[in-house]
Amino acid sequence: MKVRFDATGEVVVITGGAQGIGAALAAAVNACGGTAVVFDVVKPADAAVEYVEVDVADRSAVESAVASVLTRHGRIDGLVAGAAVQPRSQVLDTDPAEWARALQVNLDGVVWVCQAVVPHLVARRSGSVVVFTSGMAASGYPGASAYASSKAALVAFAKSLAAEVAEHRVRVNVVSPGVIDTEQFRGANAGADRDHWRDTIGIGDPEDVVGPLLFLLSDAAAMTGSMLTRERAFAKLTSFVE
Repeated sequence: MKVRFDATGEVVVITGGAQGIGAALAAAVNACGGTAVVFDVVKPADAAVEYVEVDVADRSAVESAVASVLTRHGRIDGLVAGAAVQPRSQVLDTDPAEWARALQVNLDGVVWVCQAVVPHLVARRSGSVVVFTSGMAASGYPGASAYASSKAALVAFAKSLAAEVAEHRVRVNVVSPGVIDTEQFRGANAGADRDHWRDTIGIGDPEDVVGPLLFLLSDAAAMTGSMLTRERAFAKLTSFVE
């Protein structure tokens, strides 16, 4: 039995949706009859996707962007918080500005967009929020401490928010996509790192994550405070580092 997710009339905000998983999801939401609105610092390649230029680390910019969506569409039904940066440096060499930027985008940016969007979901007593984490949140990874730390914090944040808004029938869940061939992944992993990912667990495509995301955005996902993961033995992946 094949079931097509129906997003007719629904508006989904996707942060970091200009590329990678977010771009694949935006195309899918539109194909399912909904309207995807991408918040990003770069313009999506797909001209059919509605775009708002915004740095999610800027709280006032996020608030203005959300207000503009509500003015145009009168509603927001879902939020997917995927915007992130992934600097690579050893802990002892990490530049304070680089560390701060990673937390501002990856963690604070999710908090700001949730603060702007979730009150509207609460008022309507309906809606879904999906936050991206990573297998690195549990295992850590050499040279990715800022990214891993921010993603670990997001799990606790999402579960806390889920508990706070459950009585209003708003769902908040987490997705751990696994190793996906995105622009960010290619920028942070080259040479031996990329070869290792490919040769151990394989590298997935952005479209591989679309189904789980559409499920969590839909009423079919009668769940909150949960995490879906595509990780395959992620904890074993640091064993190659000598």
